[in-house]
Amino acid sequence: MAGLAETGSNPDVDLLYDINGLAKDAPRWFDRVVEVVGEYGLLVAMVLLVVCCWWSVRRRGGDDAAVSVAALIWAPLGAAVAVLVNIPIRGFVERPRPFLDHQGLEVLVSGKTDYSFVSDHATITMAMGAGLFVANRKFGLVGIGLALVEGFCQVYMGLHYPTDMVGGFALGTAVVLLLSPLAMALLTPVTRAVEGSSWGGVLIRARGAGAGSGVGAGVVPGARGAEAEAEQRDLAA
Repeated sequence: MAGLAETGSNPDVDLLYDINGLAKDAPRWFDRVVEVVGEYGLLVAMVLLVVCCWWSVRRRGGDDAAVSVAALIWAPLGAAVAVLVNIPIRGFVERPRPFLDHQGLEVLVSGKTDYSFVSDHATITMAMGAGLFVANRKFGLVGIGLALVEGFCQVYMGLHYPTDMVGGFALGTAVVLLLSPLAMALLTPVTRAVEGSSWGGVLIRARGAGAGSGVGAGVVPGARGAEAEAEQRDLAA
């Protein structure tokens, strides 16, 4: 497995050179921006996105607030689990970094000595994006978009093959979605207990936020209308 993509006659290596070649023609300041964004910026952005989603869920309230917050808690936890799963995968594949096997790459970050497959950056960002999607589709789509940008940045910097990023995306998504039912079963009772407490309820639902706000809050469509019709029939009788 260590010899995976060691020749330049396959699409993986060709795409690596095509994307990394952009760094040679770009101005130095742009390479520096990609370096900072790709190594740290997008990870911080994902954390801020989770916080923004929590704030939105908290302000909206609704019957599903505790469930949504549980999903948001699972997003970073799932990313951590995915990174742990990646440890034996890296040890099994033992794929060297691309700049160790291929000449002429523009490497923007030095000192990377660990194995290349699967990318931790891709795993973390896509896991958090998938976790966000479980909690809120709009924020989740933004998170998935940021994960894709992360994948481009890592290849641009000459640190990973494109398939390293695809593997990270697949691993992060699989871990979060496959373990989501178990995680939600464990976390939702906790967030519901916090919601009902006098000290932590504000973490789940802001003061004044509605307890039920239609379909988005988990109310079954048409249930309220049927109840109102029943009340009207009782009054008419």
